[in-house]
Amino acid sequence: MNDAAEVFQPLQVDDPPVIAGYRLAARLGAGGMGRVYLSHTAGGRPVAIKVVRPELADDPDFRRRFGREIKAARRVRGAYTAELIDADADGTPPWLATLYVPGPSLAEAVHRRGPLPVPAVLWLMAGVAEALQAIHAAGIVHRDLKPSNVLLAADGPRVIDFGISLAADLTAYTATGAAAIGTPQFMAPEQAVAGEITPATDVFALGQTAAFAALGEPLYGNGPAATVLYRIVHSAPDLSRLPEPLRPLLARCLTTDPAQRATPAEIVEWCRGQLGTQTDAGGGPAVWREVAGSEATIPEPVSAPGAALTKPLHTQPLIAPVRTTVPAAPQQRSSRRRRIAASTAAAVTAGVLLITGLVWQARQNGDDDSRDRDTTSSSSSTPDAAASGQSKGASSAGGAGSPSPSASGPPRAHAYPQERLDEDNSLYIHVAKPGTRDDRKGDIRLSCKEIGCALVSDSSHMVQMYGDPGTTLDDCKLFLGGAKEDRFRDWPLAAAAAGTEYCVKHPSGDIALLVIQQKSTAMWDTPGMSAVTVDMTVWAAT
Repeated sequence: MNDAAEVFQPLQVDDPPVIAGYRLAARLGAGGMGRVYLSHTAGGRPVAIKVVRPELADDPDFRRRFGREIKAARRVRGAYTAELIDADADGTPPWLATLYVPGPSLAEAVHRRGPLPVPAVLWLMAGVAEALQAIHAAGIVHRDLKPSNVLLAADGPRVIDFGISLAADLTAYTATGAAAIGTPQFMAPEQAVAGEITPATDVFALGQTAAFAALGEPLYGNGPAATVLYRIVHSAPDLSRLPEPLRPLLARCLTTDPAQRATPAEIVEWCRGQLGTQTDAGGGPAVWREVAGSEATIPEPVSAPGAALTKPLHTQPLIAPVRTTVPAAPQQRSSRRRRIAASTAAAVTAGVLLITGLVWQARQNGDDDSRDRDTTSSSSSTPDAAASGQSKGASSAGGAGSPSPSASGPPRAHAYPQERLDEDNSLYIHVAKPGTRDDRKGDIRLSCKEIGCALVSDSSHMVQMYGDPGTTLDDCKLFLGGAKEDRFRDWPLAAAAAGTEYCVKHPSGDIALLVIQQKSTAMWDTPGMSAVTVDMTVWAAT
């Protein structure tokens, strides 16, 4: 069952209330390209607004690719696609709007209920193959067809992100020097070796996606990307685990030679033959209702200013909002909810203005002398400078011993550069044992779930900083204050870029500054593919 609290998340203080005239009603999630919001057309039809993340928006090459892919995607018309209805590659930020599909992704449905029955997999393959026919007819190769890009509506599947994700992926992979584009578990062999990409590449991905639906896990397994890609290129898939009725078709989809793969038209025809009388009797809707579950109530259009949270002075969040649901309230409560929303927006805005003023004043007063004290954190690009006052014998990350505060005067800053966080390890910030450890028992963890990755902690409190780099200990103290609420223990990374800073307070009183140096979370829905590298500065409690 789709719960509204899972599907529709309330807007947060760093979310804009309006994008190009579309008033935002709720958050839908985040992905490799940016954040996704629910909005409505002038006629009240729900749409999904995708807003490009800042580091991509600042890349001129991305904007050119994004504009080119938008033009191609406008030509796609199909019953099993989420139609692109509006977009602006030159906007600030760039954005696009597609028809909203009420239903979970295939990845979410399988995670929730397990493998799909054979009839559902056949309906899935037929619908996605028909979508590929429309996409390929427009001259587009999807390149990243996977379970999270297939949404399950009550009347059948919808393929999303056709062509659009290519612009973002090219930017990300060019920056890292890699050649292959796509998600490892669902790549074709020619894609894995950066060979020629054709419509047959999408057919291989469809075979992988169908196998995932039938097995509940990727056909070629999980693990490091290089290992998975090696299996795809050099070994034949083990189809014996699949239900027997699916094996002949999937064998044709997953053959190494692209020329020997089934075409989308052949897949549709084969599935219709296997479904037999169910096709003519209209058995598909019953299957989809069982798989997709009941639809969550879609929030009403936002028609007046104040119904959404006001955007703060800076794009980075100052205070993590409490996560609440977006329920469908009775009509008689609507006016009361609007008053509450308006009051909440006013209170949040007032708090943001007050904190911003205090921090500005604190930074101005301390600007002349803080640079000369060894308690001052350096810019994110020069972590060693933060450690220039480190006492002799103090340990670095992973070294023996532990730093101790100065006997007199302000605490010294101790730097631990290039600490890598992934989904298997964790980070200690306590001065007694700073650095990464090989299990998940540290103070800070990287957690990647249904809607993206986040920094999380069971004990320490975190605040994401904003503005220019160079956050100081005094800044961290001011922002952290005496916060003791759980809402300060979970910070999404969707909008974080290199240089983003987080202040963290340990229960012992130790304070750390984390500065993101590298972030690899574009494939957050692929196990083992996400990691964040941070420079860490630690001040012992006084």
